[in-house]
Amino acid sequence: MTQALRRPARIEHVNITVPDSEHAALIFEQIFGWHVRWRGKAISGGHTVHVGSEDHYLALHSLPPGKPCPERFEKGLPLNHIGIEVDDIVAIETLVRQAGYAPFGHDDYEPGRRFYFFDESNIEFEVVSYAPVLEYAG
Repeated sequence: MTQALRRPARIEHVNITVPDSEHAALIFEQIFGWHVRWRGKAISGGHTVHVGSEDHYLALHSLPPGKPCPERFEKGLPLNHIGIEVDDIVAIETLVRQAGYAPFGHDDYEPGRRFYFFDESNIEFEVVSYAPVLEYAG
């Protein structure tokens, strides 16, 4: 196969540790319309839930019972943020607020619009949309 015919590599999943993988999966289902692709025991004795679409997902790992997970991670350790692309950024922001999170850092610039929020583990998510903004005509 020639280089011109190959598609570029893409991120298939991101694996993060959260205090409660089932709770985190439920929140992402509600906000982003994702579904649980798999759940089960993790190799370390913990529990993992894969939530996302058919093409990509977040692997949400919880530590084994009795092994404490930090309530909140320091921002930037081990990552800065996870970016999630959506079509309707206004509708998603409404769902983020309904889930109890506080959006911040709103910015509109080429090529898109974005905002950020922290989940209960202090993991930062960037929500970005490259879709054109529809102006209200009424």
